[in-house]
Amino acid sequence: MKIFRSIVAMGCALGIALAPVQADAFLFSKFGLKEEMEMGREFEVLVKSSLPIIEDPEIRNYVQGIVDRIVKGLPPQPYKFPANVVLHNSLNAFAAPGGFVFVFSGLIMNLKHESDLAGVLSHEIAHVSQRHIAGRIERSKVVSLGSLVGMLAGVAAGIAGGGSAGGAAMIGSMAASSAAMLNYSRIDEDDADRYGLQYLVKAGYNPKGMGRAFETLRSQDWSRGSMPAYLSTHPDINMRLTTIRAHLQIMPKSLLQRKEDDRKFRRIQTLLLARHGDADMAARAFESRGDKDAVNVMGKGMLAARRNSVKEAEAHFDRALTLAPKDELILREAGIFEFEKGDIGKARRCLERALRLEPRDYYALFFHARLLDEAGDSLGAQERYREVLRYVPEDSEVHTYYGRSLGASRKLCEGYLHLAYAALYRNSNSTAMKWLNKAKAEAKSEAEKSAVKAFEKKAAERKKIIKEAQ
Repeated sequence: MKIFRSIVAMGCALGIALAPVQADAFLFSKFGLKEEMEMGREFEVLVKSSLPIIEDPEIRNYVQGIVDRIVKGLPPQPYKFPANVVLHNSLNAFAAPGGFVFVFSGLIMNLKHESDLAGVLSHEIAHVSQRHIAGRIERSKVVSLGSLVGMLAGVAAGIAGGGSAGGAAMIGSMAASSAAMLNYSRIDEDDADRYGLQYLVKAGYNPKGMGRAFETLRSQDWSRGSMPAYLSTHPDINMRLTTIRAHLQIMPKSLLQRKEDDRKFRRIQTLLLARHGDADMAARAFESRGDKDAVNVMGKGMLAARRNSVKEAEAHFDRALTLAPKDELILREAGIFEFEKGDIGKARRCLERALRLEPRDYYALFFHARLLDEAGDSLGAQERYREVLRYVPEDSEVHTYYGRSLGASRKLCEGYLHLAYAALYRNSNSTAMKWLNKAKAEAKSEAEKSAVKAFEKKAAERKKIIKEAQ
């Protein structure tokens, strides 16, 4: 299973043009909660089909846990606040209509404490809870999903070009963030800073995290040699930082001295650095943390494997397992390493031990399914693939492997359908239709014909969303 989806060129795959919005696209006398939630759901589909999303449950659940912790202290909200992690080195995050939250992996890799990350997320959640997004949409009167996605194109362009961020989208918001949707006013930003700081405190975090996050964002981007667009466009970021510091100065010492518990944060940071971060940066970070922390040693093993230093990776994984033989993450990563190295027996032992400790880790489940397939247990593998798809129903690579396994078992209609889903979620519509036609030709039973109709319905829904974004 891909931990992230591949980047799709916004202009081609989605047909998005940065042209004036058609007046009849969305015209609301009042932009209510129903309209906001509908736009949010459609926007999430487009984001996930256009930006690389990290699907590792260890990372995804961690960020969702921070969001849930913050939201728990809020007054009752109509939003569920689902969180996703975008794979890119930008120090960025944004909230979308309907409470959808997106965090860039670069932000997690560059912050120093969990409370810093929580500070950014509190700010973004405040934009949603105070209905800044919905309010600006309602005041604009004529708004389309395409106009919002057009702004997202700035982020996508930055990613495709390897820059720190898309210039057009990086204007305002704490982490150069929500302006991917809308250019927030200074009042909105101050409002989100103030409420975000309150949310951070209510969630039990050290409030200094918000100030540190601002400082990191500013210093990291300036240190790269040029001031990013969101700072040059909004030079009042220094004023906002001064205001936050003033709020901190009058807070009780008991709040400012709250203990920073960064154990989970370091775990996730290590995982991101090892798998996705700059290799030299990751190596320096791991070296500075020594060889007594098992997760850090695991990170060294993952990084060595990335660099094709197999013997070195083996030594690090063996040491990590010696230090923490019951850590499900270390067992999972060791199992993946052994599987990719070709030691099926050792991979199976590690993955099965990991799954006994954490049976919901669908990333481990996916590799276990592949392992079973290679060992000739196609029925067991297919059961595992189905389980994985309950967690990530739109992961193209899972559908690909599952479809191939079904085809090898002569379950042709079902196999072709899953290959069609794989193409659909890769935005390859012509390939999806090719596999769909093969599935139709093999559909004999009522269940198979019903499955074909379900695919056609899903494809039509996505086509409608994409058409509205044009």
